[in-house]
Amino acid sequence: MFRPVTTNVIGERRFISTIARRLDSLGALTRGQRQTGGNGIFEAKDNLESNYAEHALYELFRQIYQGRFYEVPLGTFEQMTGLNLTSHEGEMKIDLPPLRQFLNRLLALRIGMQNIIFERFELLLSQQIEAAIAAGVYEMGVETLRAERFTVESQEAVYTHAQTGSVTNYLKVERTQKNSIKTAEEMLEFATQYQGMLMINSKSGNAAVSIPTHSIYDSEGGVVPRVLLIRPQKETRVPVKDLESSTWKAVCVDAFIAAWSKEVDTLPKFTTDYLHLVTGILLPIWKILPQQNSRVFRLQTSDGQKILGRVVNAHDIQTVREQLGLRNQMLSPEELVLLVLNQRYTQQLPGGVTLRRSFIANEARIELVNAISLAERLLAAGCFTEIINWQKRVFIPVSDKAPAILAAVIEILG
Repeated sequence: MFRPVTTNVIGERRFISTIARRLDSLGALTRGQRQTGGNGIFEAKDNLESNYAEHALYELFRQIYQGRFYEVPLGTFEQMTGLNLTSHEGEMKIDLPPLRQFLNRLLALRIGMQNIIFERFELLLSQQIEAAIAAGVYEMGVETLRAERFTVESQEAVYTHAQTGSVTNYLKVERTQKNSIKTAEEMLEFATQYQGMLMINSKSGNAAVSIPTHSIYDSEGGVVPRVLLIRPQKETRVPVKDLESSTWKAVCVDAFIAAWSKEVDTLPKFTTDYLHLVTGILLPIWKILPQQNSRVFRLQTSDGQKILGRVVNAHDIQTVREQLGLRNQMLSPEELVLLVLNQRYTQQLPGGVTLRRSFIANEARIELVNAISLAERLLAAGCFTEIINWQKRVFIPVSDKAPAILAAVIEILG
């Protein structure tokens, strides 16, 4: 049992960071996955010695040097910490102080100054991690996936090692997950606990709970306050200014309960998506795989098959299949709809038409670009058009009928 104890001196997180890093290493050595060592008691931002922390520190130094960290001027910082950021030529140094030295020097500062510097460093670190997660490139070591059901839809051999006969396979796995949907009563309790605000979108009628979340910094070093907008099936971080100017408005408890419950009743109990994995012997083909994303998943299918493989990001599916010598079949309409809406995937369809996700009035839509010449036939298939900025555009409705409509669109274009 681990019970890390700290006071309200933020600099003590330096020691918590060491514990988190060593427990991560312990998990990697004993179970082959980094997140198991700490049993989930630490978050990614608790490790202050990761690559994300290095990037956050560089941004912190840059803000101090450029005068964008108004509370801590460059000269004051260098005098307090003994860390020089300025080269002999008067420019920002290339060989900046290392992360561990920075963390150790912080401990020598007065508590108030520790808190000011550490708070900005942590916000910059959170910003780095959030951006990596949003881009789908956050490195977590081996991740064990759990779901109601995993089913191997297809398996194609792409490489056989001459000496050992080991095979590399390309797998497409269907994942079925039970939706974790909270009731209106649970969200009311949550809002009370975290000082949340009950809201309804006056345009769509959907409900949400808004709670404070960490801020980000703009290009000038100014603080951008944000809130976390929690919906029945998704969460988004929104700048406070954007929320105030949007169609989201604060409402009473009864209105919130009615709107939230109405939306929850229409949601499916399960969702299905697809994973593309390269399994088996990977070293000989490692250079073929995308280098910017090397996440590894472990899962067990419904029939007991255990799979350990390198995930193929949605944007890389077509490229990787081509480089592995596989025939590039178009993804199924169901999978295309999910990828376009959830992972900003774009697909070239026959006839020069592009399938992509577009945001209209902060709502995600499935758009068919360069399809206006076929508008009448597409309307008959279930699409709709809208004039935006004096330009007619074609969209597929975002509903459970979207895959069937997309299948009809592909047939028309083909």
